[in-house]
Amino acid sequence: MSVTNSKHRARKRFGQNFLQDQGIIRHIVASIRPQKDEQLVEIGPGLGAITEHLLAATGSLDVVELDRDLIPHLRISFATYGNNLRIHEADALKFDFSQINSAAKSLRVVGNLPYNISTPLIFHLLDHAQQIVDMHFMLQKEVVLRLAAGPGDNNYGRLSVMAQYFCAVENLFEVPPEAFDPRPKVDSAIVRLVPYATLPHVADSFADFESLVKQAFSQRRKTLRNNLKGLVSGDELQQLGIDAGLRPERLAVADYVKISNYRHQRAQ
Repeated sequence: MSVTNSKHRARKRFGQNFLQDQGIIRHIVASIRPQKDEQLVEIGPGLGAITEHLLAATGSLDVVELDRDLIPHLRISFATYGNNLRIHEADALKFDFSQINSAAKSLRVVGNLPYNISTPLIFHLLDHAQQIVDMHFMLQKEVVLRLAAGPGDNNYGRLSVMAQYFCAVENLFEVPPEAFDPRPKVDSAIVRLVPYATLPHVADSFADFESLVKQAFSQRRKTLRNNLKGLVSGDELQQLGIDAGLRPERLAVADYVKISNYRHQRAQ
């Protein structure tokens, strides 16, 4: 998250849109509620619009920035913090967040995520869910709607199920295009994801669960009976108390876990 600066042109290849609306910035920081001595990680700090507020509240911060041209600006802008601002020049998609802190529930993650990498980056961060207290992201509004959607909602899909397996998800508020420079062509929104300390529904084989969900949503307009053909039969779904004639968006996370665990136990 970052403010505009005449000396740095936003780079399309990095998906940069610099946040400049001070009211929106204050609203985001109030939603995060950073506290002293918490270990926050900001992905894509840019020119530091949010960074300055996080540093002021916590006293120290780790940031992950891919654009090397922005790093000198960050070092100069926050020189008074010295080693308390730790800059990791890296691609967040490949970055090992456990190198910051591998302890359980140790990290709070914040970021204005480029639209083109937001979904894979969220999946990457979910691999580190045990280490994360919470995540606050600015994303394309459409992605936030998908993350937060419940069963039966048109936005509910694979991303919803996978995110909600690990996290409680909350759509906080929208951010209009005019809050950025340059203006994006889409609306944005802020989402909060809080990884569960204890998963409410545990898959016996996460790999099978992940594969099942992917296949279930491969053709949204078809029924579970058709989409899950070869994995589980319509009769088996009925035995599990699940209507095989439903479309995939009608099933809750718990239902997908139930089907996956049935398959796993059947294979033993």
